[in-house]
Amino acid sequence: MCKWSRKPAERSISRRIIYSKMVWLFERLYAIFWSEWFWLPRNTTWDILKNKPGSGKYFPETKDLLVAVGVALALYVFRLLYEKFVVLPFGLLCGLKNDKPRRAPTNDVLEKEYGHKKNPDYTQIQSYAKRTDMEERQVERWFRLRRNQDRPTIMKKFTETGWRFTYYFGIFIYGLTVLWDKPWLWDSRHCWYGFPEHNIDTAIYWYYIIELGFYLSLMFSQFLDVKRKDFVEMFIHHIATVSLLSFSYLGNFLRVGTLVLCIHDCADFWIEGAKLAKYVKAHRLCDILFAVFAVVWFVTRLVCYPLKVLNATWNQSNEIMGFWPSLIFFNGWLCLLLILHTYWFSLIVRVAYSALTKKSEQVDDVRSSSEEPVSDEPEQNHVGNNIANHNHTKSG
Repeated sequence: MCKWSRKPAERSISRRIIYSKMVWLFERLYAIFWSEWFWLPRNTTWDILKNKPGSGKYFPETKDLLVAVGVALALYVFRLLYEKFVVLPFGLLCGLKNDKPRRAPTNDVLEKEYGHKKNPDYTQIQSYAKRTDMEERQVERWFRLRRNQDRPTIMKKFTETGWRFTYYFGIFIYGLTVLWDKPWLWDSRHCWYGFPEHNIDTAIYWYYIIELGFYLSLMFSQFLDVKRKDFVEMFIHHIATVSLLSFSYLGNFLRVGTLVLCIHDCADFWIEGAKLAKYVKAHRLCDILFAVFAVVWFVTRLVCYPLKVLNATWNQSNEIMGFWPSLIFFNGWLCLLLILHTYWFSLIVRVAYSALTKKSEQVDDVRSSSEEPVSDEPEQNHVGNNIANHNHTKSG
């Protein structure tokens, strides 16, 4: 008999059985994933972290991550308004123009080829010139205009940078204020005394949730923002940060987590300030801010981070609490961050070297694309110039 010919009551019973099996399977997988032997030290259970009415203590709950999603949406909306009504007028006041780049003339043949290759070589340019009855320098000029058309304007970069500077500076001050009287800021051993039964106060709660919301918003807005040369590395960084924040929150590793956040926030606003100065052509101020940034980055992320944070998670945790498996999980992500720190410091060294060997206004931002000059005059060996400058002009 066909299954669709069964009575409604029988179909209803079958659906309930399937549903109950799915619920059972989900509960089993959930229990295995959040098994106490993996996430918690020996002889501790999740019952320790259950919130009890009237206890005066609050421990992390899964539903709090939904609050972070709401914060991410709110931050993104606030960012759009802040960029439009605060940073953009400030940029205009500083002399920046909000002009859009010149558009390339409509040409279906070249537009189709542009979709395949944005920077054609000399042989291809000759072929395109014959197919379109244009001169070679006209074809070159069309491709330069078309590439510049896809590149973000200085004002676009300025507004994005202005938002990040405001956030990083604000959250650094807030985090420092919140953590100043906390014992684990000065002695990382306090990250493990009494672990995992660490209740969180309101200030620490919002510090963590706001940071998680911000990096969630960055992870998705990165696809809409100005694309950098380290797009992939930055996306990995955001995934690592969101994963670390989420799992450390649910596992109540908040004390170590706040140390990681504070160390990261120390340097970020300095580089954003240096970029703002560069965009408004305040080169001396840009050099000073970048020098401060380079020193702070090296001290915090390549010295303090491994000596304080990794030492706390690798050594002090074992000394005070003993080993449990989730430490490997967290330390893996923390070590990935250290690798990314090292990679980005190599970029910082490149910029510093360029600053010492060139005039400051000639120094390129190694992470972003720059605009190509467009002239009606023919250029000598333009294709060769494109190849030589490829690393400074490519985007994404």
